[in-house]
Amino acid sequence: MLFRREVLEGIAGGRIDRVFRVWREPRVRAGSTQRTWAGIVVIDSVTAVTAEEITEQDALRSGFADRAALLTALSKSTKEGGYHRVMLHLGGSDPRAELAGAADLTGRELAGIRDLLDGVDARSRRGPWTRDVLRLIEERPGLRALDLAAILGREKLPFKADVRRLKELGLTESLETGYRLSPRGRALMDFLRAGPGPG
Repeated sequence: MLFRREVLEGIAGGRIDRVFRVWREPRVRAGSTQRTWAGIVVIDSVTAVTAEEITEQDALRSGFADRAALLTALSKSTKEGGYHRVMLHLGGSDPRAELAGAADLTGRELAGIRDLLDGVDARSRRGPWTRDVLRLIEERPGLRALDLAAILGREKLPFKADVRRLKELGLTESLETGYRLSPRGRALMDFLRAGPGPG
């Protein structure tokens, strides 16, 4: 489930505790979590509702000025299905975000990340890819995954899976569109360009 930046900011600030979606069937379930740049979003409940059941409070607590604005936004959805109210809250920080922000690393630590990437590349059936993807994201922050994948002659979904692997290591961050290197990722690329130094 995707969230606009202003919605995530509202969830993080406690101003938003629900969102509305048009779905044939719910895409999330109560108790599930989603990692975002703002932290871990926890899904509290998912309820099918009619337009008549959507209240003014629903609109205000989902980031809209009033009920009419929320209903207008829902009516413009290109998806088929019914309205669903998703209650949620911020459950804490994303461990990956903390990892991504940790850029004050020794040469030994950076060499360890390099060796970890070497292992990923060595196990890849299509050959080394980690440096190519990191370099591409470094050179073109904010570019859509579809366009990044095309530059490498790859399909979008497998490419996104590779970026997720790098994100798990704290090397990339997702933007509203595309990606960028995290502080940790930038430190690694500087290290790789400079060559290994003393740990």
